Amino acid sequence: MRWLIILSTFLLSVLLYVDRVCISVAKDAVVSDLHFSDKQIGWVFSAFALGYALFQTPSGWLADRLGPRRVLTLIVAGWSIFTGLTAAANQFLTMLLVRFLFGAAEAGAFPGMSRAVFSWIPMNERGRAQAINFSGSRIGAALTLPIISWLVVRYGWRVTFVVLMITGLVWAIGWLLFFRDDPADAGWLSETERDHILETRQATSSEDSAEQRSLSATVLLTSSNMTRLCAQYFASNFMFFFALTWFFPQMKERYDLTGVQASLFAAAPLLFGAIGCWVSGFWMDRLYSSGHWVRSRRLPAIAGFCFAAIGIVASAHASTPLASSMWFSLCIFGADMTLPPSWSVCVDIGRKASGVVSGTMNMAGNVGSFLTSLAFPYMLEWTGSPLPYFYLASVLSVVAVIMWMSIDPTHPITPAPVATPNDSVSSTEESAV
Repeated sequence: MRWLIILSTFLLSVLLYVDRVCISVAKDAVVSDLHFSDKQIGWVFSAFALGYALFQTPSGWLADRLGPRRVLTLIVAGWSIFTGLTAAANQFLTMLLVRFLFGAAEAGAFPGMSRAVFSWIPMNERGRAQAINFSGSRIGAALTLPIISWLVVRYGWRVTFVVLMITGLVWAIGWLLFFRDDPADAGWLSETERDHILETRQATSSEDSAEQRSLSATVLLTSSNMTRLCAQYFASNFMFFFALTWFFPQMKERYDLTGVQASLFAAAPLLFGAIGCWVSGFWMDRLYSSGHWVRSRRLPAIAGFCFAAIGIVASAHASTPLASSMWFSLCIFGADMTLPPSWSVCVDIGRKASGVVSGTMNMAGNVGSFLTSLAFPYMLEWTGSPLPYFYLASVLSVVAVIMWMSIDPTHPITPAPVATPNDSVSSTEESAV
């Protein structure tokens, strides 16, 4: 039954990215109706990313304090309402405000999911759980591109946003009725499975719990693990957010494609991203079960950033839309291989404060998203070429590889008085890896 929880968060992840990428697919219709320039629509994309980034840590803190049941219910209902209000925007400033608030409302989704993973998922299943969750976001975005393209043409972009609002409200009601913050409180869970979860999930003491619930900004920002996680996640999002915003319109313009043609080429990298999540997650759990906790986090992430660095540069030099899409698929496959280890390390080192720790990492990552939305159009205008953006993204991937070489999941934000289950390899031995 714990995998029913993961199915629910998978569907949430799908919805999260359907709502998020819809504005990119509807770009031409929005620009036509509201007479926006490319720079203005870039700011609309960035308004979401800015709101999403700024509210990550506060939303993660709320998930730790109030529990993912209440927090996820409220934020899904909230962002669904702002999705619907996007349809009511009639001018640039109104659209900026609505998209900023939409991003702020979405901010607690993945931190809330991480807090649920800490309570419900055994340590040796954590990689797969995170992989499934994040693959949902990629599948959701990939499905959105052709489906939303059709809906926008058939019914208009305003009706499309209202339909998405209703869908989100239905999920929020279902989550409130079904989910419980701790397996011990879930009456529908069998006693055998409840005991298994409680025995194999990551352990903490009551003192450790109280200490981590009151983590200060100073403690977070002075943690070497935290700063390195933030740096590498900035690089990951700097690449991935391009897939959600500018890859579709630049493919359409660069190769003179129709909207449906461009949507198919732009959907492929997102599907490869889902595969990258699965490959990474299963590889992580295999390594962890073999007694290699540190390597189970580092190796998939390092391999992923290497693929990303190669793929994004090759995509920029491709001469056909198919070649560009395939090389960019390699980039997103690699970038998304970094997600399960990134979020698993947040839970590893954050424990009962995993909401605020993962929120802080995601905040840094979405500063990268914010800059991506603006960097591409501005660098294109300044240099007359899209290549500088792609080269910069590749360099950031190399920096991320260096960061991962010293990230250590066995060193929590605050010292833990209780050993973690299944920790068959000592910190000293793992540190030499």
